[in-house]
This record gives sequence, C-alpha cells and structure tokens, in this order.
Amino acid sequence: MQLGNGDLIAVFRALGHAPRAQEALYPLAAKLPPVSSFFVDPAFREDADLLARLAAPANENTGIFHDSTKPGSRGGFSLYIPEYYTPERAWPLVMALHGGSGNGRGFLWNWLRDARSFGAILVAPTATGSTWALMGEDADTPNLERILDSVRSRWNIDPARLLLTGMSDGGTFCYATGLEAGSPFTHLAPVAATFHPLMAEMADAQRLRGLPVHIVHGQLDWMFPVQAARQTRDALAAAGADVTYRELDDLSHCYPREMNAPILNWLATDA
Repeated sequence: MQLGNGDLIAVFRALGHAPRAQEALYPLAAKLPPVSSFFVDPAFREDADLLARLAAPANENTGIFHDSTKPGSRGGFSLYIPEYYTPERAWPLVMALHGGSGNGRGFLWNWLRDARSFGAILVAPTATGSTWALMGEDADTPNLERILDSVRSRWNIDPARLLLTGMSDGGTFCYATGLEAGSPFTHLAPVAATFHPLMAEMADAQRLRGLPVHIVHGQLDWMFPVQAARQTRDALAAAGADVTYRELDDLSHCYPREMNAPILNWLATDA
C-alpha cells in the first residue's frame, strides 16, 4: 500500500477514537466471553480463577463510573472498580494521569485491562486546566487529593499501595506533586516525562528517602530526550529514592501499555 501525504496523520487521528470504541464495547464483556477476553491481559487469559470471577455476576458498586467527564469539562474523573471487588481485603489503587490536552475518560482505557486482570482500583482524573499545573497556581494537587479521598471513602484501599502514574505532562506532574512532603501516594511511575533538577533540590528530603519511583522512557522520545530521563534516574537515586529504571529502545513519545503489567508487579512486590 502506498501512503500519500497526510495518511499517517489520519491514522493518528483515527487512533484517537479507540477509547470511545472500547467504552462502547466494554458492556458486552459481561455477556460475551470473547469480548471479556479482549479486556484481560494475555498472560491471564488461561487463569481459571480470574475467568471464573469475571464470568460471575458483577458485585454491587463495581464497574465504570464517571464524574464530571462530559466533553470539554475539566477537573472530573473516571473510575474503574473490578467487578469481583469485595471489601474484605484492601485493594491497590492506580491513579493514572493523561498527557497534555488529554482527559481521564479516554486515558482510563490505557489501564483498564490491566486493572481488571491484576485486581486494582483505577482512577483516571482530568486536569483542571488544559494540562496539568506545571506552572503557576496548582489547582490539580488538591483536586487529586479530593478525588482520592472520595474513592477511599467508598472502597477499601490499601494505604501501602497508592500508585501515581502518568504519561508525558501527566508523568511530569507525578514528579511535581508526588515529591511534595504531604503527598498521599506511596509509589510514583512517570512515563515519557521530563524532570528539572530543581525538582529534586526542592523536594522534601524525608519524602525522597526510600521513595519507590519507577521510570519508563523511550530511547526514541523526540519530545523529552532520553538523556533527561537518565539524569533524572541519577538525581533521584542520589537523593535517596528507590529508583527502578526501564529504557525501551523502540519507544518514541507514546504510551507503552506493555509496561503496565511490570509496573503492577513492582507495586505488588515493593509494598
């Protein structure tokens, strides 16, 4: 097939409709096993216990919820509670931050399959502005804390496994808010993010000491060159953080969904 001018751009525009397509498809997972399997990590598709839990009727107060996520709205969030959730045990929580100009309702689908497979509560907020508060007044940190408090008031969340992750601007905001002394998050996992050395200097020293940070970056990243990620790894490690670093040789500036499972395994074993 010969591509003409603009065809690649059209492909990327089409990919922007993928979250809406998955959102429309997901309700069929409860009735059609092939659709349910699509929303399961391939490593778990032969897991009889998980498949049995997913085939059972959904428990009360589970599934997908949206709060203030109409097109153009800011500051709301989308939430996924695995259908087999029960309050008898504490569940890990993943708060996943979208990239610049994105929204939580769409970004939810980068993580839902993995949250459903591993058994994690997933929160995907939308920034209060056009992107996260990386400059000027920070309205996003208190909003994230409000959202987290709201979720913790209704579901049993493991206080030792509160992961803040994000892509691009969302990953950078993981650093900006996650290194603050009062941050409630126990683990940080920025992806394709940038980091200024001043962040490490301004961060609370006690907060940094032993803080688990999982960095994912692509060697081909054209927006935030990989050299900056390597410098971030070294700066955080020197400041006392417990840094895990994954550099992908074929990744550009995009979200690597295949890293979700390793991040969740890291969260489980590091807690």
